[in-house]
Amino acid sequence: MNHPDFVRLKKLVEDNLEAFIPDVDDKSHTLREAMAYSLLSGGKRLRPVLLLATAELCGCDARLALPYASAVEFIHTYSLIHDDLPAMDDDELRRGKPTNHMVFGEAAAILAGDGLLTAAFEAMTRDVLLYFEDPTEIRRRFRVIHELAKAAGCQKMLAGQIADLESEGKVCSQEMLEYIYINKTAALITAAVRSGAWLGLADTKTLEALTVYGESFGLAFQIVDDLLDVRGDASITGKISGRDKHQNKSTFVAQYGEAAAEERIRELTDRSLAALASFDDKGDFLRYVAKTMMHRIM
Repeated sequence: MNHPDFVRLKKLVEDNLEAFIPDVDDKSHTLREAMAYSLLSGGKRLRPVLLLATAELCGCDARLALPYASAVEFIHTYSLIHDDLPAMDDDELRRGKPTNHMVFGEAAAILAGDGLLTAAFEAMTRDVLLYFEDPTEIRRRFRVIHELAKAAGCQKMLAGQIADLESEGKVCSQEMLEYIYINKTAALITAAVRSGAWLGLADTKTLEALTVYGESFGLAFQIVDDLLDVRGDASITGKISGRDKHQNKSTFVAQYGEAAAEERIRELTDRSLAALASFDDKGDFLRYVAKTMMHRIM
């Protein structure tokens, strides 16, 4: 994505991400190395960029939102490390590099994921402590922490992941597939969008519109990912293609075909764009993100 705002916000994330990794002593340096290996290996930084973008849209300085944007990327990276493990998706390539467990071993990879997850909450709560005399600032920050905790937990991301594992080799209804996608993938994207809105003290109408945008975009994002697994080039996607078929995963493409997947992506993209109708030109960057994601495979 080459939109000036995407480039600017991604650079802001990249320039500050490592600073939020907690210091460790020499006796546990391998843990930090494993955490940093996956965290700093590149990627779109989509979730933190969306958080910063919606924060700015709702009137919050992006720099003030950095601890929360970094936390989102920490949580996302932890989930990727654990997803790639042999007990889960058993992947050997991520972002064009060997997966964490291929480099550091399974035990260290598990701990690296655990470290990133807990470091996310350390970064956010450390920021809260800076505002301990201001109840309004504390409330909006705790709303973000609750938002992200719920999205990463057993009601959302983990629920989607266990349902995804249990669906392997089965024919799922569209309702069940979208349950998996909404929770496994869209939940954290939606939480990132809503977190930026909370930091900007958005009103109820704005929060509702951004929630529809996040949910629709997040669901479309996962179906795009399914298509890329079929059509993608590992040198571009950074992942080995054809893994879903190899693992007999239940995906939208596998069950309904590529044409139906494309049509569903169009529907969801249109829904995400319609949710931004009230934002006039202030919503142009979010519109760009949704359209660009759709055009990755069309």
